[in-house]
Amino acid sequence: MLKTPLYQDHLNLSARMIEFAGWEMPVLYSGILEETLAVRRHAGMFDISHMGRVRVEGQGATDFLQKVTSNNVATLKSSEAQYSLLPNEQGGVIDDIIVYREAEERYLVVINASNTEKDLTWLRLHLPETVSLTEITAEYAMIAVQGPEAPRLVEYVAGTPLTHLSRFQFLRTTLKGGDAYFCRTGYTGEDGFEIIVEADKISEVWTAFHDIGVAPCGLGSRDVLRVEAGYPLYGHEIDDTTSPVEASLMWVVKPAKGNFIGSSAIAKVKSEGASRKLMGFVTEGRNVPRQGYTILVNEKPRGIVTSGVFSPMKECGLGMAYVETEFAVAGQTISVDVRGRSIPAKLVPKKDLLVIAL
Repeated sequence: MLKTPLYQDHLNLSARMIEFAGWEMPVLYSGILEETLAVRRHAGMFDISHMGRVRVEGQGATDFLQKVTSNNVATLKSSEAQYSLLPNEQGGVIDDIIVYREAEERYLVVINASNTEKDLTWLRLHLPETVSLTEITAEYAMIAVQGPEAPRLVEYVAGTPLTHLSRFQFLRTTLKGGDAYFCRTGYTGEDGFEIIVEADKISEVWTAFHDIGVAPCGLGSRDVLRVEAGYPLYGHEIDDTTSPVEASLMWVVKPAKGNFIGSSAIAKVKSEGASRKLMGFVTEGRNVPRQGYTILVNEKPRGIVTSGVFSPMKECGLGMAYVETEFAVAGQTISVDVRGRSIPAKLVPKKDLLVIAL
């Protein structure tokens, strides 16, 4: 298995390690619930060095990214980023990504660890001769520091003003003597930064945050946090057959920019209507729904759970599910088949999972 530059740091902190997307990663340190609450109430940090990092630059880089992504890259100013999708010709989602514009024709693209090779193959297939694509995953490491106290603590460790940055803005500077990006992005529903820094500096950075009380957090709490926030994950809410229409991701699809790969297929689904829709749901009590469980309406199968967790904030089960469009209405009473037991639940907009409970 691959190991991030922080592998030994995780062992030193007694992390429980698991395999994830070919990498040996920490799933927890103190415990999933404790780490989740640390991020919601104070600040926690995650090793996300396993995610792919690709530099795209050269004459025509903007046009290239306009062709292969769903969002409108041309609207980005230098030091701005955007969430986007890599669609295929059928309008499915190859991956969800973040595109950072460094200069007029130079970008940094961050992709999912499980899709790195697939994404690189796809991008190279469409790459014009004037544009270069360079994977820099090994040269850099990446951590996320998230929580209500995170911006202040990141600014303290950085030793440079950062809290003026808005969501999806970034600053490139130095940290512990290495090249670094401070990105006002994250995957938890909390404020904070994702920090990209040269690999040989990351252990010192990680230790600096640990020394000021930022809790180390693993993949377990990261999954709870992203489900509570209603954020999709490739292989759960989205995949190569999923339309952005049904996944409620049309806010990052910009047809007005002109044709891009998959644009006509996406437009067709939007025009005809999707047969299912991604919704959030909350369950009664502490029952934990899991991916693959059946959603029932009036005891008839009407959907499938894509992600489910126990929320320590709401002290109930919650998750996301694809539900037949006819029944995909906020407030709809449903039940979840949990190993043969019918557990009462209701549908909510996925963005409201943290503010609505039974």
